[in-house]
Amino acid sequence: MGEPNWDKLCNTVIRIGIMGYGNLGRGAELAVAKCDDMELRCIFTRRDPSKIIPVTKGIKVCAAVEAQCFAEEIDVMLMCGGSAIDLPVQTPEFARLFNVVDSYDTHAKISEHYAKTDIAAKAGGKTAIISVGWDPGLFSLNRLMAESMLPSGSSYTFWGEGVSQGHTDAIKNIDGVSDARQYTIPVQSALEAVRKGEDPELTTRQKHRRMCYVAVKEGADYADIENKIITMPDYFADYDTTVSFVSTEELLENHSGLPHGGFVIRSGKTGCCNEHKQIAEFSINLDSNPEFTASVLVAYARAAYRLNTEGITGCKTVFDIPPAYLSQESKDELIKKYL
Repeated sequence: MGEPNWDKLCNTVIRIGIMGYGNLGRGAELAVAKCDDMELRCIFTRRDPSKIIPVTKGIKVCAAVEAQCFAEEIDVMLMCGGSAIDLPVQTPEFARLFNVVDSYDTHAKISEHYAKTDIAAKAGGKTAIISVGWDPGLFSLNRLMAESMLPSGSSYTFWGEGVSQGHTDAIKNIDGVSDARQYTIPVQSALEAVRKGEDPELTTRQKHRRMCYVAVKEGADYADIENKIITMPDYFADYDTTVSFVSTEELLENHSGLPHGGFVIRSGKTGCCNEHKQIAEFSINLDSNPEFTASVLVAYARAAYRLNTEGITGCKTVFDIPPAYLSQESKDELIKKYL
């Protein structure tokens, strides 16, 4: 990877598009507005564009099918759809036309998503960065670093307590569901054992439980919906899952927020006889999961643009991105402020 022209890159305005205007898309709009080196050009939606009212006055809203007409006007497209249905189709599709960044978070299928997106991005001469956010994303980086530095030990990831956007989206896609919230909750006894350096062997079920609050459409089959949730592979089948049916009003009143958080913990041993215990922990505590995830997407949009200007194409992950490519600041500023 060649040395970037920092002065040029730090003074370039990156033109951004947003594909999808749900919670993540709205968060992306707010995050772009905080970046002096970015400009939001258009929001794309599969809904009626006339019914979308952006926070930013004067921003164009267009139908998703019109996006191809903006190929010369947008430097990076932020893919803000859901992982269950949208991103597996949309990211490879638009990676042929735009540099793209997405937050695909179905861990078991990331390799498959990567391969499809890589083919598409290379065919279009574009750069794609997938599975960006905090997990996968920032947590992935911390797992890699901790295990590289402490090769003798055990790694643990705990999510929550908070609302999982991907799992909530998966429930919403079930026939008969009108709205939902899914909370991921760490098993406290397991978390405490890890922090003490006990190195427990934990199954998926022993680390987390899932609580689902679901509002349904009139005439929906409650038993069928509950069964589809608790048996859903990659999402709920491996967890102790509780499904509670509530009214739409109760869901809005008691579950309208989107908090989340979590921990990556590496319990390692050093010394000639592994006599020294070393515990490294990275944690986040979020009032708004989608706004934080969107902020990470926006930082990686900067990296996608910079890589593409250097002629680097295809699909990338957070493992491939130099941290300096995320920042607006010059190389000298980075060294002075952060090193």
